[in-house]
Amino acid sequence: MSDDHIIRDMQKHSLYASNAQGLLYSTLAVVLSGIGIVSALSGSILIWMAGQIVLAFAFIEWFVILHEAGHRTLFRSRWINQFMGVVSAFMTLIPYTAWRHVHARHHVWTGWQDRDITTETLVPRPLVRWERWAINGAWRSGIPLFSVLYRTQNFWNTRRLARFLDAGLMRRIRLENFVWLTIYIVLVAWLGLSDLFVLLGPGLLLALAVEDILLLSQHTHMPTQIAGLANVQPLAPRVQQACTRSLCLPRWWSWMLMHFDAHELHHMHVRVPGYRLRSLNVHTPNEVHWWHWLRAAKKLSGVDFLFGSRDRTGMHL
Repeated sequence: MSDDHIIRDMQKHSLYASNAQGLLYSTLAVVLSGIGIVSALSGSILIWMAGQIVLAFAFIEWFVILHEAGHRTLFRSRWINQFMGVVSAFMTLIPYTAWRHVHARHHVWTGWQDRDITTETLVPRPLVRWERWAINGAWRSGIPLFSVLYRTQNFWNTRRLARFLDAGLMRRIRLENFVWLTIYIVLVAWLGLSDLFVLLGPGLLLALAVEDILLLSQHTHMPTQIAGLANVQPLAPRVQQACTRSLCLPRWWSWMLMHFDAHELHHMHVRVPGYRLRSLNVHTPNEVHWWHWLRAAKKLSGVDFLFGSRDRTGMHL
């Protein structure tokens, strides 16, 4: 489908954001969260365990809502996108202003590994023994190290962000991050760390483990370039497709995640809401079944997967 065709379809409203769709997905996240919390308070260990699984789905849903709201494609209304973006950012432990600007820069610099904030830490470099041990151990065991680092390094580490973002924006980000961190600390002190962990902890850890797979599937071990000191230009969205991988999830889960797995389509047509992406008749050559990809990726060590190239490892998926 050509870009002109995409624009014509959007002008017919077939690919525009929908307040009804945004409300549907927002309600789904709220309902899942409510069910999970009520189950955790039930007093039954079996119901608590089931509730933690529901909470995991809820946390993942909140992350996808953050992604859509940050692009202002969840709702048609700008202010509702802003409101839901702040709510979902709070639920996912990601400061909203940092998210919006870091993720926007990601879409500009995808394909240039050292210019994209979210991939710059994966530029090949010598690793000390403890780094190799931690990366390989987490990747092999499924401990959600990478989703935690994704948050801390890309959105909370203001010293690192200052290398990429201008001073005025950084003042705003530092203030917001301080306010959010203060709120989190007050909540933990009020509810108690142990009680809060029983209420939400396993569900959050399970969600982070799944996010590891979703996030690392999108650009890791795909062809990228290193800009270095060269004056390079951003790659066009259609060119970014070659640096991006899509997963083929079960249809029900792809729908639930607003087709977050259709990542090639998202990079090629960033203005199209996620819940509209599968209606595009566009070939995505880097789409792979999630289980096929996961099995192949897990055969590699964490270091080889994160810092290696597919030409060297032979993982051409």
